[in-house]
Amino acid sequence: MKHVAKKIQRRLEDAKTVLIVMHQNPDGDTLGSSMAMFEYIKRINTDKPIEITVFSLTKLPQNLDFLPNIHIVTQNKEVLSVKYDVAIILDSGDLGYAGVEEILKNKPKTIINIDHHKTNKFYGDLNMVDENAASTTEILYHFFKFNNLHINPKQATCLLTGLITDTDNFTNSATTTTAVMIAGELVRLGANLPNINTKTIKNKTVNSLKLWGTALSRLKKHPEMDLAHTHLTQADFKKHGVEEDMADGISNFLNNLEEAKIALVLKETNDGKIKGSLRTTHDDVDVSKIAQSFGGGGHKKAAGFTSENSIDEILKQISQVYKKTQI
Repeated sequence: MKHVAKKIQRRLEDAKTVLIVMHQNPDGDTLGSSMAMFEYIKRINTDKPIEITVFSLTKLPQNLDFLPNIHIVTQNKEVLSVKYDVAIILDSGDLGYAGVEEILKNKPKTIINIDHHKTNKFYGDLNMVDENAASTTEILYHFFKFNNLHINPKQATCLLTGLITDTDNFTNSATTTTAVMIAGELVRLGANLPNINTKTIKNKTVNSLKLWGTALSRLKKHPEMDLAHTHLTQADFKKHGVEEDMADGISNFLNNLEEAKIALVLKETNDGKIKGSLRTTHDDVDVSKIAQSFGGGGHKKAAGFTSENSIDEILKQISQVYKKTQI
């Protein structure tokens, strides 16, 4: 990875225009990665600064509005029609997941792919991908270290946010000794751990917990697949007066179930599609295979997808995948 990191640094130092892309429905890892990279690039050449655009196809979650420079992120799709020297795609296994296939019509000189998902398609001209990393921000930490680049407190906060959110506060299977060691180093470098915890963990409201209650009341088990699932609709979000991101964390919570190997949360998005989040703690289960059958991806123990099918159709398809592969 060090060799690729050096190549990426040299390419960025030569660039005049850079596009940074996070995946749609951004989480702490893709946002943390994007803002840490933005903070680095804007310091490369202070005499003639690089023009940097940071893009998200969908709106940002409110609980991550504490991240430095987050106000510069745009959802204006017109920025994708610009010819960039470099496009950096962060925490996305393919361009479809990021929602930016369109950039291939006006291809940047260099596409840089930085990610930690097992299902990554290595679509970049330069690929810095490590499926064993706990988060994409962990890979970015190594990028900075490989290139002897200083990590300031703003970057440290962004990088630690990705580590904390992707490991579910260092409780899920993505947690490694390396991740914990890096977290300690980031705190030493000035990461605002209390603020991260307040915004990403201690952020539940009464109405959001009522929403969780609705989800838990619908919990069902499919014994033949050893799967427990629930769902939330747009009507549920409106009823409780909360944003969609308040449902984040339910799938991780269901990972505590003793009676099922697979946990699935289905959430209706504001455009009428169904977003699925899959979790498992069992070594003999690979939920990424389920996600891939819907065009999604992720890791063996945590994966996701988006589908235009109904909930019943989704469950039927999962059953078929399960029978064919035994996951």
